[in-house]
Amino acid sequence: MAAETGQGLWDFALRLYGAPGVGEACLLLQDESNVDVPVLLFSAWLAKNSVALSPTEIVRIDGLVADWRNEVIEPLRAVRRRLKSGPNPAPTPETETLRNGVKGVELSSEKIELAVLEAEGQALMRADGSTGDATGNLGNVVRFFRGAEPDEKTATALAMIENALAAL
Repeated sequence: MAAETGQGLWDFALRLYGAPGVGEACLLLQDESNVDVPVLLFSAWLAKNSVALSPTEIVRIDGLVADWRNEVIEPLRAVRRRLKSGPNPAPTPETETLRNGVKGVELSSEKIELAVLEAEGQALMRADGSTGDATGNLGNVVRFFRGAEPDEKTATALAMIENALAAL
């Protein structure tokens, strides 16, 4: 069922990420399995629109955003995280203001990635034309970034996101 037809990826991503437990689950997948959260949210958006995302498509989609993630988003994330505890003079109220500014820029960079993904997703939706079994989208993305099957902790995080997705 295409319940989210017409809803843009950014708005959908904010709703799903904001669901109870989903943000924490996404961060766990990011930190422990190297999952690109925007690609994961994109795969959920496609699933909600009944568009299956094959492992081959995930490789292609990741190729569209990998340089942006690696050269822009991840360095910003590293600076933001580092400012939590240092280097000297951090942490101070002034460096916390800087950290919050970096956080805003990091979020803006993820929004740009989501816009690229949304354009690709809209093309996939037009090309697909049929409703497919997209229930494996999130698992396929996690396996791609993890390079292996999910362990118990990863599977639990994935289930949290899938349950929230089903409830949207």
